[in-house]
Amino acid sequence: MPVSVEPTSVDPSQNGSAPANAEAGAPADVTEAEALRPHAEDAFAGELAALAAQDDRPRPARWKLSPWAVATYLLGGTLPDGTVITPKYVGPRRIVEVAVTTLATDRALLLLGVPGTAKTWVSEHLAAAVSGDSTLLVQGTAGTPEEAIRYGWNYAQLLAHGPSRDALVPSPVMRAMADGMTARVEELTRIPADVQDTLITILSEKTLPIPELGQEVQAVRGFNLIATANDRDRGVNDLSSALRRRFNTVVLPLPESPEAEVDIVSRRVDQIGRSLDLPAAPEGLEEIRRVVTVFRELRDGVTTDGRTKLKSPSGTLSTAEAISVVTNGLALAAHFGDGVLRPGDVAAGILGAVVRDPAADRVIWQEYLETVVRERDGWKDFYRACREVSV
Repeated sequence: MPVSVEPTSVDPSQNGSAPANAEAGAPADVTEAEALRPHAEDAFAGELAALAAQDDRPRPARWKLSPWAVATYLLGGTLPDGTVITPKYVGPRRIVEVAVTTLATDRALLLLGVPGTAKTWVSEHLAAAVSGDSTLLVQGTAGTPEEAIRYGWNYAQLLAHGPSRDALVPSPVMRAMADGMTARVEELTRIPADVQDTLITILSEKTLPIPELGQEVQAVRGFNLIATANDRDRGVNDLSSALRRRFNTVVLPLPESPEAEVDIVSRRVDQIGRSLDLPAAPEGLEEIRRVVTVFRELRDGVTTDGRTKLKSPSGTLSTAEAISVVTNGLALAAHFGDGVLRPGDVAAGILGAVVRDPAADRVIWQEYLETVVRERDGWKDFYRACREVSV
């Protein structure tokens, strides 16, 4: 009869390779200030602590915050003591409430949407607010093996002593099950179908068998799983109906209005800019609006005023890509300009985002430049900058 077993941590050096920071003189840990991209629970530790201190609502087992506080953390708000919680997600409140409520049940959560709709961002912040740890992550790719979801083996221990608890290398999902925490699987539809189905027993029976040991890991209260997926990219492996039934699916939409998208891009560029020590660009709001306008018009296939129909390029032109274009432009302005974001700083980035197919997309871009940008009031500098990089 199977018995429950908790996975034990394994010394990385026993796998025949030392940790990357094991060299002489190297720091043992990376501080938040040194990290290029701190984990959500580190970057927003102050807000999470303030919410926990004033959160008097019921919390599910092993949750760091109540569902109400988790939703407040994502959507933003002002606490009774005046602490301002910055919004992490700008979108319909009901979407966040449904996602948080799902995690409080025995159903796993699938965040679905086109690329660039903040699926990974929302997933990370949900895990940080619920479990205080967003690092129990499986990154889905075409080469993700079954061991990444179930468990692997320390082959030195395995050869020397045979299958044992000491030889077992737990996956992030196994660790989350044993500790009652939230695991994350990114890009689930990129994982091969037979590996995806490894999750069926975990999500339905809440157990992970270890047949080599005649044991199993049973999920304790607090465990759940967040997966993200999109069906736009090539190389997608559709979920089986059996696996899809184990998830409650929440679709994250593109921003409803230009103002909402400008707000999202401005916030994220400001956060990224601070982490990269880039100067603030208060004068750059006009260029951010311009980038968002270009992306939305080409994405929707029509100009903002609805008068001109447009051809859409092959790329997604997502909010995430707009953030990347503006951040790169800000870096250009800081290092090779006067620090003020100008049309010439974003033109090359927009060209790279729009023209993915050199043949078809370049024609679409040139047509957009000549029929829309050239005739638009106040866009002359932008038109000239785009023409220069498009030649």
